[in-house]
Amino acid sequence: MKIDVSVPLSVGEVARRSGVSIATVHFYEAKGLIHGWRNNGNQRRYRRDVLRRIAVIKVAQRAGVPLATIKIALDDLPAERAPSSKDWARLSSNWRDMLNERIRSLVQLRDQLDECIGCGCLSLKDCPLRNPGDQLSQRGDGAVLLESDDGSRNGS
Repeated sequence: MKIDVSVPLSVGEVARRSGVSIATVHFYEAKGLIHGWRNNGNQRRYRRDVLRRIAVIKVAQRAGVPLATIKIALDDLPAERAPSSKDWARLSSNWRDMLNERIRSLVQLRDQLDECIGCGCLSLKDCPLRNPGDQLSQRGDGAVLLESDDGSRNGS
């Protein structure tokens, strides 16, 4: 049986075929990640290319790409078609740099963590995790870690 790709999908069909909940479909639409319309019966309808867009969103989220970054990337794609393999190559290349930096940062954190366990780093001048390069000394004497960025005391 040949599928008529011009027939739009209901929100339930999109959810079932993409493996996300109906609430997630609505959420993605509210965030501007996907687009649909209302038919004459006031029911949500979606073009079939929304399935590929949701697949891109889910893979990007799994890789830790923030929704705002995903939206910017999807906004650069033509709205009248599904993302192609060429589109995906461009998107993933852009996200790869961000992921490599995050991996580098996590490896550094992991490697420095053993040095920090139990050291009381809130009072040390040389804590690579909480106070690298003694940056907090520039904020003055005292318990600056108990203050928020606006100078107010936390918890008060």
